[in-house]
Amino acid sequence: MSLRKKPWNRVDQPVYSISSAAQGAVNMNICSYATPVSMKPKRYIVAIYKNTRTLELVEQNPEFVLQFLTRSQYPLVNLLGKKSGSKINKLKRIKEGIFYHEQFPVLENALAFVHLIVREWLDGGDHLCALCDVKSYKNLHEGPPLTLEYLKQKKIISS
Repeated sequence: MSLRKKPWNRVDQPVYSISSAAQGAVNMNICSYATPVSMKPKRYIVAIYKNTRTLELVEQNPEFVLQFLTRSQYPLVNLLGKKSGSKINKLKRIKEGIFYHEQFPVLENALAFVHLIVREWLDGGDHLCALCDVKSYKNLHEGPPLTLEYLKQKKIISS
């Protein structure tokens, strides 16, 4: 019953991947705290978990690619979201195709991506929130988006 859920868990949320790069190093992770916040100029706020390789790279190079994942990419969550980029090279373990947008690796099967540039940081508790301008974007494929509810159905995350 949805009344038992916390209010922020009642509405399904999309699941993204952040692709970060700095000084020849690259990383990808899972992100579910991202939202557009302005139409003109187009801006997003993206929360990046503290003490992660992704945050380290974005702090070195204040831009990144936000990838819109599709349902078929749900197996990537175990690698990109449950493993540390400080301990393993995640890109070497990805089994699907990757292409590069500027210096950022992008999953070929993603629905779309948005190239973001960080304007400001806000401390969000266990995450740092980046207010970003959209530099560019590209739609890649049609398909259903990956969501938190779908990850629950696949037993990748718990309720």
